[in-house]
Amino acid sequence: MKAKSRDTDQDDLFQPRLVDIIDMKHVLVRLELLIDWEFFEQEWAGFFPSHTGRPATSPRLVAGLLYLQHAYALSDEAVVSRWVENPYYQHFCGEMFFQHRKPVDSSSLTNWRKRIGEEGVEWLLTKTIEAGMAAGLVDRRSTEQVIVDTTVMEKNIAHPTDARLYERARERLVKLAQEAGLELRQSYARLGPRLAAQIGRYAHARQFKRMRKGLRRLKGYAGRVMRDVRRKLDSIDSDDFREQITAEISLVARLLKQKPKDKGKLYALHEPDVDCISKGKARKRYEFGCKVSIATTLKEGFVVGARSMPGNPYDGHTLADALEQTEILTGTRARRAFVDRGYRGHGVERTDVFVSGQKRGMTPALRKALRRRSAIEPTIGHMKTDGRLARCPLKGTIGDALFAVLCGCGHNIRLILAHLRVLIAEILRMILGAVSAQSPKNAPQT
Repeated sequence: MKAKSRDTDQDDLFQPRLVDIIDMKHVLVRLELLIDWEFFEQEWAGFFPSHTGRPATSPRLVAGLLYLQHAYALSDEAVVSRWVENPYYQHFCGEMFFQHRKPVDSSSLTNWRKRIGEEGVEWLLTKTIEAGMAAGLVDRRSTEQVIVDTTVMEKNIAHPTDARLYERARERLVKLAQEAGLELRQSYARLGPRLAAQIGRYAHARQFKRMRKGLRRLKGYAGRVMRDVRRKLDSIDSDDFREQITAEISLVARLLKQKPKDKGKLYALHEPDVDCISKGKARKRYEFGCKVSIATTLKEGFVVGARSMPGNPYDGHTLADALEQTEILTGTRARRAFVDRGYRGHGVERTDVFVSGQKRGMTPALRKALRRRSAIEPTIGHMKTDGRLARCPLKGTIGDALFAVLCGCGHNIRLILAHLRVLIAEILRMILGAVSAQSPKNAPQT
């Protein structure tokens, strides 16, 4: 399918253009002029190998929706619904006339994210960096000095407890067995949920001996169902369905075998790649998700790199990949990188790395720049509270990689919009000052 293009020359007799009914001084209108939309029309056209059939969704529309979604912390459903209500959203996405229907189904954004991949979302981040330079918010030299830090992007899972995981494993196996038409000896549909709730009450009452006894029984329920389904696998006719059940059995077997102190434990059956990460926070000892490396400019706090690091690697081992990404996205190699003490032993040689608390080889200018390293902490906080970095709803490690970069795009868009608001307010103030100076009451008497 070939992506459809918009005819910008033909008018509509019965409705005005969007540019005739919106305020052209609005920040989204100004931002729309700063982004190179033609790049997406050309580069993303390669995702449509066929030239027959219904025209595909406009790449500019999808890019605009992804920008708006992460700039305003919206879900797939919410951004599509607000697009119908907001003419500025529609103008930002390239519409010529006001539309009264949804442009795409919300599930189309999921398909597009899978199609463009990590390289496609990195293009989105690159265009926000170029827009920031065009707006005067950041210059090319600012990208030579960066701050790098890591944070945890939690996964969209419930807090893992043994009782919940055992009960969830039993439920998933019973559901798959019913879909396959297998007749189980016993499903424990009545005993399982009741025992899981009772275990929670035992834990709340600090009756740990009873709690552990209940956990052993609940674990036995899941194990019996798993072995019953495994014995009857050969009676399933569909090969695909048999493979699906086999994969689920391997996950449940992994869950039943793991010990409390094991490494690489399973914390969610629908997200087996979730890591348990301890960042030393007093309010939350452990976070369940993926480690994300964030790189920002030293002066402006503009995001020039965002990359997920699955497997909970040591911070120092992530620095080389983070600096490589900033060089790819900005086209400039970072001369200096400022990091905290968790990056000691990084092994990076092409870039001068300054670790917090460093004394040797420091000048007054470098000490001042190193003190600014902590500026990345509120940046990450804003990406979590104002953006969507706090919790990733996308599936798998590829979902983590895409979502981290898109959160960086959203933060840059918010910074550019705030900068444009200040510029517009300053221009209006100057215009009003000039008008008031030329008013009749201020004119000289003749």
